Amino acid sequence: MTAHTAIRHNALLGKPVAEEITRSVAQGVKELAGQGWPVKLVSITIGDVPAVSLYVRNQARGAEKAGILFEERNLPSTVSRVEMLGLLQALNTDPRVTGVIIQRPVPSHLDIRELQTAVHPLKDVEGMHPASIGNIVYRDTSLAPCTAAASVELLKRTGLRLEGLEVVVIGHSEIVGKPIAFLLMAEGATVTVCHHMTRNLAVHSRAADAIFVAVGKPRFITPNMIKPGAAVIDIGINQIEEGGRHITVGDVDYEACAETAGWITPVPGGVGPVTVSILMRNALTAAQAQKRYYDQVFGGKSESLVNVAPAE
Repeated sequence: MTAHTAIRHNALLGKPVAEEITRSVAQGVKELAGQGWPVKLVSITIGDVPAVSLYVRNQARGAEKAGILFEERNLPSTVSRVEMLGLLQALNTDPRVTGVIIQRPVPSHLDIRELQTAVHPLKDVEGMHPASIGNIVYRDTSLAPCTAAASVELLKRTGLRLEGLEVVVIGHSEIVGKPIAFLLMAEGATVTVCHHMTRNLAVHSRAADAIFVAVGKPRFITPNMIKPGAAVIDIGINQIEEGGRHITVGDVDYEACAETAGWITPVPGGVGPVTVSILMRNALTAAQAQKRYYDQVFGGKSESLVNVAPAE
């Protein structure tokens, strides 16, 4: 059950942004398919994790809306490292597969970083390959991590000029906090990254024109930590029990902070929907890049490759 939060006039809602992105992606996917290059994602789930099933369903729905083929592969939790690396290599060399998604978490005997690195950079629709992360440093943000890119996309929708904007990112994880900082720096923002070792956090956050929060602590950010009129992007998703029911809340105290913030994302309904649409945008970008590569290598005859089965 989700919280019945009253949506404020200054709410940054994810649904309309996601719908706009998905419409644009669908057009690109249609054009690419017309050139004999359909976009296809393969989702890999290892073991039985109920929370992952929800993510996969949302991704499948997003793919359907964008006209993208979506295949689910469910592997047992006992799958070995060698078997996983072999599967990923097979997907890398299959021209009919244009994107690979490895659902988190994975069993403890597998290294998610190793698996993500094994995905070919041109098929890294999650934007988590070291090459994709590294490209952001050089201001190539074409395949950025989905949640990070979705968060920055919502900040752009405020109309604030990102060049020189004072931004504080609270949380420095490899998949959210750090990529957000790199993406914002690529846009010319002045970025401070805070985390659990930061002293006087509120001193930093109160000076910011925009804050991004991804710490996994329910309602961690309170109004006294926000500069009046600032944009607040809440990336947290926390399940808590309140009033005898289970609800979903973010890392920001939405009701209280909405009175102070200029813009604020609700949870749920903020970053989440945009993340799925960014994944689909990445899928299109990856497929376009692969087609360009095959055109260069095979002299413009890439359309013949999509109907060729990979070697067994």
